[in-house]
Formats: sequence, C-alpha cells, structure tokens
Amino acid sequence: CLHDSAIFCQPKSLDGIDVVVSHHMMRSKSHSDVMSQLARRIWSNGKRHPQQRWLSASSLVSTAAANNNRTSPTTEQSPRTAVSLVSSITARTRCFRNNNINNYQCPNKPIGNHVRFYSSTPCQQLGMKDEYGVMDDSGETFVYDGDFVLENGQVLSQAQLRYQTYGELNAEKDNAIVICHALTGNASLHSWWGGLLGPGLAFDTSKYFVICCNILGSCYGSTGPMSIDPTTGKQYGVDFPDISVKDTVRLQLLMMQQDLQLSSIKCVIGGSFGGMQTLEYAVQGGSSTKGNFFDSGGKPYVRSVVPIACGAAHTAWQIAISEVQRQSIYKDPNWKTNPVEATDGLNVARQFGMISYRTPQGYISKFDRRMQQTKGDADQATPTSALYGSSAQWQVKSYLEYQGEKFLSRFDPVTYVKMTEQMDSHDIARGRGASTDDILGQIEIPALVMGIDSDVLYPLKEQEHIAEHLPNGSLKVIHGDDGHDGFLLEQDQVGNHIIEFMKQNH
Repeated sequence: CLHDSAIFCQPKSLDGIDVVVSHHMMRSKSHSDVMSQLARRIWSNGKRHPQQRWLSASSLVSTAAANNNRTSPTTEQSPRTAVSLVSSITARTRCFRNNNINNYQCPNKPIGNHVRFYSSTPCQQLGMKDEYGVMDDSGETFVYDGDFVLENGQVLSQAQLRYQTYGELNAEKDNAIVICHALTGNASLHSWWGGLLGPGLAFDTSKYFVICCNILGSCYGSTGPMSIDPTTGKQYGVDFPDISVKDTVRLQLLMMQQDLQLSSIKCVIGGSFGGMQTLEYAVQGGSSTKGNFFDSGGKPYVRSVVPIACGAAHTAWQIAISEVQRQSIYKDPNWKTNPVEATDGLNVARQFGMISYRTPQGYISKFDRRMQQTKGDADQATPTSALYGSSAQWQVKSYLEYQGEKFLSRFDPVTYVKMTEQMDSHDIARGRGASTDDILGQIEIPALVMGIDSDVLYPLKEQEHIAEHLPNGSLKVIHGDDGHDGFLLEQDQVGNHIIEFMKQNH
C-alpha cells in the first residue's frame, strides 16, 4: 500500500498506521518538505490520539534509539525532533519499489534494517490499491507576467503554476523531462509515481532534470476556482474561466522557456489527463508545421513524448462519464446557493469515478459478494447482519463510501467540475483545420504510446489509433486487471517501457 516515498496507509478504524520511507527520497529536492509533512502528521496525530499506538514521535524516538544506539530524548517531541528522527530512519531503510498492497507481508517485527510500524488492520482488509499518497500544494510558483489570453478569448490576470523539480539541470539546459499529472493529481510527483522517480529508474534523477507542474485550474497551487481574482479581489468560484488542455500546455511551455529557461525538453510523459497534455505538448512543441515552440536552431522544442491511457480527443463515452459526475454535483442542494459546499454531490461523483477507473474483474477479485464484518459477526459463528437489502453492508459499498469521503479532504466541487470540463475540451484537431489523424501525422518526434488491456474508460483501441498515425510512433501494452488506473499502479511495466524508449531515442 506504499509507494517509493513517505505515504500513509491509514485504516478507517484509526487504530494503526503503516509507513515505509525509501532511501532515494534523500536525493530529492523535496525531501525536507516531505519529511516535514510526515513529522507534523506524526506529531499532531500523537497529540490528538495519545491512546492509540500510532507512529508517534515517542515511538520514533524509541525505535531510532534502538537502531542507532543512542539515548532517547526526554523532552516533549516536536515536528523538528521528528524530522531528524525520520531522516535518520530514512537513511537506514531500503527502497521499496512495489506498491502492490496484495504483495505486502504483514509481519509483526522489523525485518533486517527495515524500520516499519505495522497497522493492527491486516493489509488485505485495507481495500484496493490506492494510486495516490499524501497530496498537497507544495512546490515553486511561476507567475505569468501580464494577461494570459485563453483559447476562448477570456483572460487570466497573473496566471500562476505550481511546480516541483527533481535532479539537476545541466549546463546546456537540455536534459529536462516533463511529467504531466492526471485529473486529481498534483506537482508532487513522488506522491503518485514515486516508484519511477530516482537514480536508475525511469525518471532518472542522476541523468534528468525532472519537472512536474500542477494543471492550470487545479486546486494544488496553480490558479483555479478557489484562487483570488486579482482584478476583483474576490474568489473566482464558479466564474472561473473555461480552461482548455491547449491553454494549460501553452502556459506550461511558456514557464519552461521564461522561468526555467530550458533550451529544449528531452521528453514529456503523462497518463490519462496527463496523456492528453502530453499529446498537446507533441502538437505545440513537437511539430514543425503545427507547432508554436522551437529551440534556438528552429528544431521542435519537445524532442519526444510518451502519452499513456488516453485518446487523441475526448469521446462521447468519456464526456458522458464526466457529465454524470458533474450532474451528481449539480443535484446537491448546496450547488445553487454555495457551490463549494456541494460535497455530498462530489462524494458521489468520486465514487462513480472510482468505478470507471477499475474493472469488473478487479472488483470481483477484491470484494466479490462479501459483507463488511461487524463486531457482532466476529463474536458469533453465524453472522447477524443483513445478507441483502438496504441494510446489507457490502464490502464494496464500504470501500466506495470511504473513497468518496476521503476525497473531500483534498478537492472541492467547483474545481472538480471545472477540471472535468477541461478534460472534455481535449481535441488536438480543434482550431487547427484538420482531423486528429492529420494532426498526428504532422508530429515528427519519436513517440511511445502506452495502453492498458483492461482499460474500459480509455480503451486500448484509442492508443492503437494514435500509434498507427504517428510517423515515428510505437505501442506498448500494459497488462493487468487494474483498468485505467493501471498507468499508476503497474509501475514496473510502465517504468521498464519508458527506460527502454529513452535508451533508444536519447
């Protein structure tokens, strides 16, 4: 249940926490920020739930002392103390690259040098594999100087983007790779694709300057509905302009040139909504005929792309799925009077999304028709809870309710509506006077297209279509039962294909 970073697996029962911190985070620029977040969560949790045996500051002290042969501090623990303890533990742990919850063992003691704190809830009871870790808006900020004119003619004043970088930019400023996140992701690449980030991995920080930028219109630091409109001094809210994928990518490319001053971009990689951005990068920065961004020698600014689990344009099927989620938010009574409080609708929208991201086989293998066990059931040989009907406590019901509720802590209804609308804008042919086939045929740069054989949201035939029409494109298929979320969860397969592609083309 953990990625290659400090990520929490927090059971609903609040009686345990399981954390593994990987050593390669020590090489990341964001290491101190992540450790600080971890320490604050540890410290605040210990103060809120002193009776629980969580990963508290005191348990860190005793474990660090045991492993480092030093005396435990006797003063009251603070985030600063916890940071130093977590850092010392981090340096002693091995990198865990497999984030498959079903492959984890749940021993009740440390293994070798690994410092683990185990939840009292067995791993197999924690639900399906989670694709995201700790989510926040940390990073650096680019502010566009002046009015940013959108595709539809509307204007954003002082538009800003939040981004994070990993590794070092070389003297030629041509070793950058850009990673684009999906619908509800953020710039903290280590939180959701951590298994691909680090020396020797797909996003090799010993070779590349890795950049991840929060989408324009999102709620993780970039200008969005919850931002203050500098022209009015008030929050944008539902009046936030309609942003297109084309707008988001164009602003990011301007940031790469103006703020980071890159001479070129070696590769752009992304899945789902991130894949849509990647294709837009390929058009704007990788086509000599349709592009707008070139290097000093007149060559395409973007040298290669890896779009994953997306199509060349959002189809009626995908728009319909987005619209049903928006309708659930619109039907919330709060939407008309105070849209940001339409959280019941957002809860349902997220639950529906979680179904579309996975597969029938995935749900059957994980939950089947099993019921959530109650305390009464555990104490009796014959279960007393309802076996069907409105009182039936299906495990899958509990999982979806939990996912919907958890989502409310990191997203708001207005942003979700606007972001799904931006996703629906995806069409590389719009405004370019040609079909998607024609546009794809004018992208000369090398491209690796990846699709997932179990994806019902963005079926494999869409990636086959892209690869077929790209002059320098190839296709690799990700195998598994995770459906669309396989681009996040099947990190070994994704990573191996990226590494091979980068070897061949760079």
